[in-house]
Amino acid sequence: MDVHLGSVRGGWLVASALSCVAAAGPSVAHAEVSASEVAEQGRYLAIAGDCGGCHTRPGGGQAFAGGYAIESPVGAIYSTNITSSSIAGIGAYTEAQFSRALREGIRRDGTHLYPAMPYTAYAKLSDADIRALYVYFTKSVHPVDAQPPVTRLPFPFNLRTSMWIWNTLFLPTARFTPDPHRSAEWNRGAYLAEALEHCGACHTPRNALMAEQLRREFAGTRVGGWYAPNITSDPVSGIGAWTRDELVQYLKTGALHGKAQAAGGMAEAVGNSLQYLTSQDLDALATYLLSVAPIRDQSESRARDTWGAPVEYEAELRGRATTAGSEQPEGNALYSGNCASCHQPTGAGTADHSYPALFHNTATGARHADNLVAAILFGVDRDVSDGHALMPRFDATSYVQPLNDAEVASLANYVLHEFGNPAVHVTIEDVAGTRSRGFAKGLVLGTRGLLIFAALAIVTLGVWILSRRRRAHS
Repeated sequence: MDVHLGSVRGGWLVASALSCVAAAGPSVAHAEVSASEVAEQGRYLAIAGDCGGCHTRPGGGQAFAGGYAIESPVGAIYSTNITSSSIAGIGAYTEAQFSRALREGIRRDGTHLYPAMPYTAYAKLSDADIRALYVYFTKSVHPVDAQPPVTRLPFPFNLRTSMWIWNTLFLPTARFTPDPHRSAEWNRGAYLAEALEHCGACHTPRNALMAEQLRREFAGTRVGGWYAPNITSDPVSGIGAWTRDELVQYLKTGALHGKAQAAGGMAEAVGNSLQYLTSQDLDALATYLLSVAPIRDQSESRARDTWGAPVEYEAELRGRATTAGSEQPEGNALYSGNCASCHQPTGAGTADHSYPALFHNTATGARHADNLVAAILFGVDRDVSDGHALMPRFDATSYVQPLNDAEVASLANYVLHEFGNPAVHVTIEDVAGTRSRGFAKGLVLGTRGLLIFAALAIVTLGVWILSRRRRAHS
């Protein structure tokens, strides 16, 4: 899920909160602590749950006032105001109503939320953590009376009442239950991954009705133009070959040199949530993820971070006319003109890793080129305590010379062939799909048609049953 905190980031963590929430068990709130301590615990939980990410409009929006547009295949879903405002926010919610919204996706007025809000994961939250979050949001968060834009989806997706059917089919009702055969650290990590951090919301494939395929939990899937990779313990398709320290470093900084660099939604999650977790929680999360049952993609023969080596063709290009802008641009010329100054002609990056190597990089070694293409189009913007990683975007909104679909495809194929997995090939259609954030409009229209047909069939069946009953009584 995309995360933008803006002004929320400053002052969020205080030493007392960190000391209180470092408990090994799944819940971090305790009945015996004071109201102010509960609020501080709720503050930490809000960070871990990425609440500010979706409920704060990027580019200067007020904290938790909503208005962030979550782009979905069926249209933009705008986040709600969750400040303590009784007019526009949740200030008038009771704790029970707050709990129902988080766990069941139902607002105070009975309106159903769309599952873009990960209430299927929050359904597993403990009562103590629900209370801590409620105290924090209603007592500590500044009220903002502004109403965010109204979500308007096309028919039949605008029928929120139909969500009760979806919830009946896919919403879990059980709270998180610790495994007595596992350590407290493992159970804490499971609680973070499955509930608070809702890792499955991005990393678990979904079915035709957009529900998570739990049998393939964390197996990786496309998300808004990017690819959230397999994070099971499989050593080839997943992260099973990573050490716990490596995974902790990646979660905290978004950078693991020689393996992976966080971009897109993961960069935002690192920058606005994961980097602020306690060391105990990061260790617990890594411990759990490295224990998740492995899921292997049989088409993969080696780990995506093991492909490639340094290559240089810079000397061959000197004095030659550029092919940029032509119908068949040369990838090496595009690389020389747009990438080599940062990633170096050899693809080795810089010595201080400010610009990463393009070989031994999951974006260039993966079976899917989505993240390489998305990084070219949308850039990289990752802000953590030890530095700001920034790569310019080359799509139409770029402040540098934008690249068209043919140029992006040629550049990506050059990078893949020289520095990454040469078996992967990018087409112009692939780039166009990523540029549209990966939304398969044909599939959406098909699903829409199916839902409309199902609705008409139900109505027709109801009318037929009523007519039969009337005839029987006449």
